[in-house]
Amino acid sequence: MGGGDVSKEMGTCSLAYRRGDHKLRKFVTARSIKFLLLAIIAFALITLACRSSRPWFNTSIAVADQISRSRKGYTLLINTWKRYDLLKKSVSHYASCSRLDSIHIVWSEPNPPSESLKEYLEKIVKKKKGRDGHEVELRFDVNKEDSLNNRFKEIQDLKTDAVFSIDDDIIFPCHTVDFAFNVWESAPETMVGFVPRVHWPEQSNGKADYYTYSGWWSVWWSGTYSMVLSKAAFFHKKYLSLYTNDMPASIREFTTKNRNCEDIAMSFLIANATNAPPIWVKGKIYEIGSTGISSIGGHTEKRTHCVNRFVAEFGRMPLVYTSMKAVDSRSLWFW
Repeated sequence: MGGGDVSKEMGTCSLAYRRGDHKLRKFVTARSIKFLLLAIIAFALITLACRSSRPWFNTSIAVADQISRSRKGYTLLINTWKRYDLLKKSVSHYASCSRLDSIHIVWSEPNPPSESLKEYLEKIVKKKKGRDGHEVELRFDVNKEDSLNNRFKEIQDLKTDAVFSIDDDIIFPCHTVDFAFNVWESAPETMVGFVPRVHWPEQSNGKADYYTYSGWWSVWWSGTYSMVLSKAAFFHKKYLSLYTNDMPASIREFTTKNRNCEDIAMSFLIANATNAPPIWVKGKIYEIGSTGISSIGGHTEKRTHCVNRFVAEFGRMPLVYTSMKAVDSRSLWFW
């Protein structure tokens, strides 16, 4: 056999080898991918099965719930204005939460609540017993003046230290509210809520100690916040007294006149008293109403004006930055 024939035969063998090796690699790669996918699916199924069957996991939740039931509950403070269907939905939902002690409806309308509305809500509450069969108390706090400050007016005979301030168009699952309540119990002096916001120092305008108010997207981008809005937040009942009696009257007059920023004022008040940041709790928000004043043009500018007005009133910037977020790890696979 000549040299040319040998080279030709070797080339043919080499080509056949490469083709065979390529097919083998494709086969092995396909097998590996299928095996990996099956392994992931199997791991997921095993994890779910273990979560439902692990005695220590269920026990830990039971113990936590038992501890929760042994403590005092919280008062639900609902701010509402001529949205009776939303109010009924909110009361119906929160009345079933296990740690709820009482419901106070902040009523600032010119006419008192109708008897039919009161009877309807009372029937809802009576149907849904609270913790350990405790009957939830329902009360309308009727105000003569239409003012945003009414939502923070002092309530003399509150039976709980914890107040959960909520708007009538926002609903959270009861287990999420209970978790936030647990977080608040670990830090009862501060404000614990679901809606974070932030302020930033502004240097471009040449003014000293000037700040801008920023919304959710700024919080999301920076991972930093300095306020949680009172539309969904826990705080100690003593801050109702401080807001009503000790905070500068000029701030309350400002919020009444401008119909805005009472939530920022409460954030300033608590931060000024504690020198500590609030705590943001992760939770799914279900908005059952239409958009509020935040959707109106110029909202950010108005809130910025409020921040700087309150800085002047308090004589300093009391808000404290933080990047901490409380997450219920029991509802997560990895944490």
